[in-house]
Amino acid sequence: MKTSGIIRRIDDLGRVVIPVEMRRVLDMGEREALSISLENNAIVLRRAHAGCVFCGSGKDVMDFRGKLVCPRCARQLATVQATAE
Repeated sequence: MKTSGIIRRIDDLGRVVIPVEMRRVLDMGEREALSISLENNAIVLRRAHAGCVFCGSGKDVMDFRGKLVCPRCARQLATVQATAE
């Protein structure tokens, strides 16, 4: 695991702010769901699920330029692209 050298304090409500630089690198949106687990005496944050960036479906998603897209949304995007041309 790579450390960043950034230190954050836990606030009175138990919250920690993830630095904007890290969120940008990971392309994390506002209000994105994260799963929280304990592993080897460390708190680990991960995206809650790997689903389509458009509809959230986790079924048969494929990687398109680093984004997960389901077949249904991929077809809709192809239709929009064909119409635009």
